[in-house]
Amino acid sequence: MNQVHMIVFGRVQGVGFRYFAQMKAVQYNIKGWTRNLSDGTVEIVALGEQDQLTLFIEEIRRGNPFSKVTNIDITPVDQAESFNSFSIRY
Repeated sequence: MNQVHMIVFGRVQGVGFRYFAQMKAVQYNIKGWTRNLSDGTVEIVALGEQDQLTLFIEEIRRGNPFSKVTNIDITPVDQAESFNSFSIRY
């Protein structure tokens, strides 16, 4: 299992982006969480098999029809946490 920490830049708040991320996480069997940050970005912690994680990241990069992703900072996490599901944090 691999884990990444992501910061998603662009028009990603107020457009259903966290729900989109959660839906895609379920589709690709990704565990972790997402939340809005005060600077207008969205933070995602994602844990999964590398091939599924790659597909999930591609979907996040594409975004939903209402969002406009301009950049993603992706940092691999050495010490993977354990998650039961993918949640939205507030």
